[in-house]
Amino acid sequence: MLSLLKTSRIDIRGTLRRSCITITDTFSEVSAVCNKTLDRRRPCFTPTRLCSGMRYNVPPSAEFVARVSGIATMGKLPYQETADGLDAAFVGVPIDTGTSNRPGTRFGPRQIRAESAMLRAYNSGTRAAPYESLMVADIGDVNVNVYDLKDTCRRIREAYRTILATGCIPLTMGGDHTIAYPILQAVAEKHGPVGLIHVDAHADTSDVVLGEKIGHGTPFRRCVEEGLLDCKRVVQIGLRGTGYSPDAYEWSRAQGFRVVQVEECWFKSLAPLMAAVRTQMGTGPVYLSFDIDALDPAFAPGTGTPEIAGLTSIQGLEIIRGCHGLNLVGCDLVEVSPPYDTTGNTALTAANLLFEMMCVLPKTKYYD
Repeated sequence: MLSLLKTSRIDIRGTLRRSCITITDTFSEVSAVCNKTLDRRRPCFTPTRLCSGMRYNVPPSAEFVARVSGIATMGKLPYQETADGLDAAFVGVPIDTGTSNRPGTRFGPRQIRAESAMLRAYNSGTRAAPYESLMVADIGDVNVNVYDLKDTCRRIREAYRTILATGCIPLTMGGDHTIAYPILQAVAEKHGPVGLIHVDAHADTSDVVLGEKIGHGTPFRRCVEEGLLDCKRVVQIGLRGTGYSPDAYEWSRAQGFRVVQVEECWFKSLAPLMAAVRTQMGTGPVYLSFDIDALDPAFAPGTGTPEIAGLTSIQGLEIIRGCHGLNLVGCDLVEVSPPYDTTGNTALTAANLLFEMMCVLPKTKYYD
């Protein structure tokens, strides 16, 4: 392929315009070379993939732009300062002020962006084509206050009000799980009480921890108290570990949540579970919150409160892909703590899960 391009008279200019490749000479010549040599991989060159003047933002292909080059954004997407004009936006919330054990999640968004350079434009498993159907960009990070958790929650809430007011669906990179509380405050202001698919090792429904009501172990208790959730449309998947009482999930069940402990997930596909979850969620607005510690530490060691015997990365994909068809109004991926995984694989897994979340958003195009 490289020799063909070198010997042809096609001038492929290596400059970037809005983070997409600008092709000089005629598009038909490029297509002819590609289709002749890489027919098995079609579609290979399309206007929506390589030309910056089209309707959607499309990341540059690693076939032409080295992954290690450029400033790190999520999936090498363009960066813009606001959500204006976007269908979906990746946004970071870099805090670990609410953590109870190992810190480091303030570095999560940065590491996820770095590892996301491995992502490509199409989902080979589901044949989703998000960049042919959604206008997406990376809009940077919320300007958090690392000294004051309550003020940080206020900043997050205000930032997400602004994002949601544009009609954009936020895809959030955490940050510890505290962030789900102010995000859901903003989401519920716009959509009313929402259904929740909560994937986690922990229920995060504690009332008070060390005298504090706000932290990464309390967000969904606060959400219920404020009427942000439609409790009959809440499911918690992957819960496990030691507890402070014989039934650590009694409170969740009392609210009407469906609780799926990890033992119900061992040694099986979660596709049947997600079929039932789709029925439970119905057509109303749904928020997806995915704590990376839902996965077994063998797959995601870089997190603050790891628990053994967790979900596999395959089951994580099944859960997210099982959300296709739901009225998703927001998603988050939280609790990636890069200092506890020097391989970068936890952040790489998180980047892929976020890509999968984008692929199941309403309006995403799928090839047959």
